[in-house]
Amino acid sequence: MRDKRWEDLRPIQAAAIQRITQDDRHYILASRTASGKTEAAFLPILSKLKFSDPGVMVLYISPLIALINDQFMRVEDLCKDMEVLVTKWHGEANKTLKEKLIKDPQGVVLMTPESLEAMFVNRPYNVKHLFSQLKYVVIDEIHSFIGSDRGVQLKSLLSRLQEVNETSFSIVGLSATLGDFEEAKKFTGEVDRTIVIRDKASKELNAEFRFFRQIGNELPLDLFKDMYKETRDSKVLIFPNSRGKAEEVAVKLLKISERVGGHANYFSHHSSVDKQVREYVEEFAKSKMRRNFTISCTSTLELGIDIGSVDQVVQVDAAHSIASLIQRVGRSGRREGAKSSLLLYATEPWSLLQSLASWLLYLEGFIEPPQVNDFPYDILLHQALSITKEHSGILKLELVKKLSNNYSFRMIPVAVIEEIIEHLIQQDLLEQLRYEVIIGIEGEKLVNSRDFYTVFKSEEYYKVLNSGNGIGQIPYSPQVEEDENILLAAKIWKIKFVDHDAKKIEVVPTADGKKPLFFGSGGDVHPKIREKMLEILYSEADYEVLNEESALEIKKLRKEFSVFNIQCQKVDRPLEVGLKESVFYSFNGTMINRTIGFLWAMSGIIARYNDDSSSFTIPIGDADLKSSINLISPVMEDLDFHLENYLYAEPQVMSFSKWGGYLPMKYQMLLVKQKFFDFDGAAVLGTYQLISNLKDVE
Repeated sequence: MRDKRWEDLRPIQAAAIQRITQDDRHYILASRTASGKTEAAFLPILSKLKFSDPGVMVLYISPLIALINDQFMRVEDLCKDMEVLVTKWHGEANKTLKEKLIKDPQGVVLMTPESLEAMFVNRPYNVKHLFSQLKYVVIDEIHSFIGSDRGVQLKSLLSRLQEVNETSFSIVGLSATLGDFEEAKKFTGEVDRTIVIRDKASKELNAEFRFFRQIGNELPLDLFKDMYKETRDSKVLIFPNSRGKAEEVAVKLLKISERVGGHANYFSHHSSVDKQVREYVEEFAKSKMRRNFTISCTSTLELGIDIGSVDQVVQVDAAHSIASLIQRVGRSGRREGAKSSLLLYATEPWSLLQSLASWLLYLEGFIEPPQVNDFPYDILLHQALSITKEHSGILKLELVKKLSNNYSFRMIPVAVIEEIIEHLIQQDLLEQLRYEVIIGIEGEKLVNSRDFYTVFKSEEYYKVLNSGNGIGQIPYSPQVEEDENILLAAKIWKIKFVDHDAKKIEVVPTADGKKPLFFGSGGDVHPKIREKMLEILYSEADYEVLNEESALEIKKLRKEFSVFNIQCQKVDRPLEVGLKESVFYSFNGTMINRTIGFLWAMSGIIARYNDDSSSFTIPIGDADLKSSINLISPVMEDLDFHLENYLYAEPQVMSFSKWGGYLPMKYQMLLVKQKFFDFDGAAVLGTYQLISNLKDVE
């Protein structure tokens, strides 16, 4: 502490040191961004462990390689005086240092879940050799794993890791944003032995919402002028909601700055930007030089990569979740005594309304709970293949036992596990030799691919080059062709040649004025946000966070919806009935709306859905609207029949699950019900609300 000139410990650090040094229970450390959670975990762990003993003592798990590279310096700095070895282990890490660790396992290892999966599959002897003496696993940004397939995979890997450990290890999870601590505690496999240490202190937040109406595909010029004026003398992160928009913002702000003689430090930072370019941007931002900068980014800078002090966060249009918005805002005001600052630009009235609803819910203390999946059949299937490969063949009964004992799958009955394994054998993903199963011919194609280590689907990317120099990568689409312009690394490029075999795109700089292609999409919106949007529309409250133009837009929306007779917001929904078509505003979450659309489609009614306004345009007018509702009931009564036919006809629906398509059909259907549709919510809310409104149609 004296070397670092720390005057005292942060609250989360003092609490963690006191508790972790005293026992071997599991802990979840939850506090705001930049509160010193990394030190809160490592200071007590480093103090209590005996690193002269053989074997790796601490495993640090991170969701991002970039975060590992960033945290490596931080952890190494803590460990250097104790002469504790710290090693990065991922696809980009130094092979010589990895080999050195294998020869003499010791210290602290930093890796991603995918690297651990790859080790289990390809070098299982290294898992036992390195981690059989493990005492602690530290999971950084644990909230990013909760409610995801990747989180289930990580829990499974931790369960398997406990198997090879000679004693048992403790888990310490770190998080800045959590809506549900019970789900975080499940990562330890021992909920009753897991303690949450929460620093409830929060920084004061300054926020202002501004409105600039967008016409066409590009953001308004007046918005850029205002944004430039507000950010030119600061260190700023700007979060548009896609990679394409991030590039547009970086390029256009730089053009304005060049025109008025401002600074040139405008960058883009997202997964398509080349790794070396991203690292340069990060280093530039956290350098000690007092240079202002603007980084236009996606969720790559939402997590805890250290980029030093940021004065302000700008959000362009509504973030898809409250958790994401608050995580972003938390990147600003990291200096002691500084306030976090958010400037939000909305370009469309519904985006403004959603942003306001999210902000108000946050002030009320609401953050979306994670989507809980206690029956992850698809990840069980993946882990069945992984475990079989790990053991180079395994007794069938032993495989069932390992899966049923794995705390990721403890809710799945043994009979179901046996059924899924039998299905894998029938599909030649596994092959049975008497009492043993090995990887089958079709299974070999899967497990021998680098793509096997991940449980999330990745887009097909093409590498972008200029004169042989890497600029980044973009997701492929049929729009990617010669003579089109793209935005990447805060510059405009013209595509000169597309090599589909090598998956490479050769580009040259351009300024021909041709509109570039955009890439990116949003996520699912929680029902409570949509309910809050409806509440705002039928409220008379004023909100100090809105500037004059924003307040006027909310007023216009309120006037537009004042014609609907909404008596009870839990039941009543706006329904606009026309002669040939009608518009139903459901104000429900994305999953419920997706389900309503499916039920209508199965009834023979193809409704156009607008996710921004949470509305359906139904091609049925006044005369037939009432009778159309009767078509939905038979679909609900024979739901599995319709759902099975739908999955056979539209197998791409399973694209939300990388491994779900390999399951028996009945488990595909269960997975779709859990993670893609919300039939209970649609039945209780959506259909009921629609029926209630239709009763009023004369």
